[in-house]
Amino acid sequence: MPKKEVKSKEQSLETVLWNCRVALRTIGSLEKKRDAIISLCFLNFASVKFERRRKEIIEQFGDVPVFLEKVSFYNAENVYYLDEHCRWNYIVKNASADDIAVKLDKAMADIEAKNPPLKGALPQQLFVTLNADKAAMKSLIDEVNKINEAHFKEEDLIGRVYEYFLQNYAASGTKEDGEFYTPACVVELITELIEPFDGVVYDPCCGSGGMFVQSMRFVDEHKGSRKKVSVVGQESNPDTWRLAKMNLSIRGISCDLGEKNASTFTEDLHKDRKVRYIMANPPFNLKKWRGEDELKNDPRFKGWAMPPVSNANYAWILHMLSKMDESNGIAGFLLANGALNAGAGGDDEGSENSEYLIRKQLLERDKVEAIIVLPRDMFYTTDISVTLWILNNNKKAHELNGRMLRDRTNEVLFVDLRRWDDNTEEYVLDKNKKKKKTVLSRKQIEKIRDLYFAWQSADRSLYKDVPEYCKAVTLESENGIRANNYTLTPSKYIEFIDHDLDIDFSKEMARIQNEMKEVIEQEKQSQQLLIKAFEGIGYGIE
Repeated sequence: MPKKEVKSKEQSLETVLWNCRVALRTIGSLEKKRDAIISLCFLNFASVKFERRRKEIIEQFGDVPVFLEKVSFYNAENVYYLDEHCRWNYIVKNASADDIAVKLDKAMADIEAKNPPLKGALPQQLFVTLNADKAAMKSLIDEVNKINEAHFKEEDLIGRVYEYFLQNYAASGTKEDGEFYTPACVVELITELIEPFDGVVYDPCCGSGGMFVQSMRFVDEHKGSRKKVSVVGQESNPDTWRLAKMNLSIRGISCDLGEKNASTFTEDLHKDRKVRYIMANPPFNLKKWRGEDELKNDPRFKGWAMPPVSNANYAWILHMLSKMDESNGIAGFLLANGALNAGAGGDDEGSENSEYLIRKQLLERDKVEAIIVLPRDMFYTTDISVTLWILNNNKKAHELNGRMLRDRTNEVLFVDLRRWDDNTEEYVLDKNKKKKKTVLSRKQIEKIRDLYFAWQSADRSLYKDVPEYCKAVTLESENGIRANNYTLTPSKYIEFIDHDLDIDFSKEMARIQNEMKEVIEQEKQSQQLLIKAFEGIGYGIE
């Protein structure tokens, strides 16, 4: 009898990526595991691009070493030159070698040395210090080897792999670990609202570079030109700065993240730089961002109240405002909800009210365009509700990307999305541990964008206030922003419906009275039984 052919079950991309994590489950710290896996994925993808470019050079110039080994021929096309011992095929062939960790560390060092754009991007001496045994390293390399375009016909395979590891390791980590990753749907929302089609996109706390990745994706989806957009950023954490350079470089996004990691406040690497677009997710409620007497004469804060040392929220706002192009700069960024009404209580110039004074100045100088409160539990290391702010230096009537905008001087759009919590995604953190997060669907993102555009539009018939959702508020109206002491809390302005009004109060009160009568009657019966019991043992109760 002929043997039955057994078909091997094809693994999904998610399964392969999970197996990569499993290979290092008991080895190294969370950060080292993340960097080891992402570095190997980088090497795999870089090799694919290298071999593809190598074929193009052969087709153009023939199999001539002087051309094939010329680094600039690769870098010019955002491809990295790889020596033979740095190529993925070499790593796969040597996966079982006793010194595979040494080989990998040498490959990372040599790739960085040969390709100036990668300076500081790749981890050094990571695999030796990981202390993974030979079997674990081979298992990991074998899994990463399965991640290729031949098996997974993903439109953006590189993006899918990097997003998976960045979001899952952020979800598994601490508050600080999660700060480098902003949920993709939130970044997508910001890009849809500020439309970074051309010019410089800046992020003063760029984390792993997600804002820049989504900016380029937005340009691609809208048939724009990447050549018209450049990205500039800064990051204080050295590991995250390196991760951002790696993340952007493997996707072919050229960037200026400065020559090193540095604090945006105390060492601004892009002084006097003006930009068209800003996208940011600063660390929430950052404390001790400066010394008590530090930065008081910094030009970024000149003409404004000085942000308090105890909280950097308004320092981030002023820093970003100082970078915005004065004629048409626009910024979309996230802050904890506490910033909406921070320092409320008066216009005293004491430090405790400097946040109030800055907010008052922002509104009187007409810098705030929209305030959008997002649903709770969208972020990986906090379940608080967060607000998306839009600042705009041009709220006058003009044409923008084919749309005619009206004059929105001294007007702010408030949107409350806290009820939009029914759409969730589940992240597998470990075998028996999962985490659910609220996400915005593509349809929801489009609805918010359309609302914002309708409010901006010269056609006034397109927008109307909606209870429990949105309201346009002016500075000077009777119940406007000045009258509410410059608070930016949407619930102060958006109409909320009292759903208790739908209750039939007469019927409900009758039901409560009947229940109370029953309770009182039962209480009387209990008292009578207690009196009889005491009388039976010779004690009377008056």
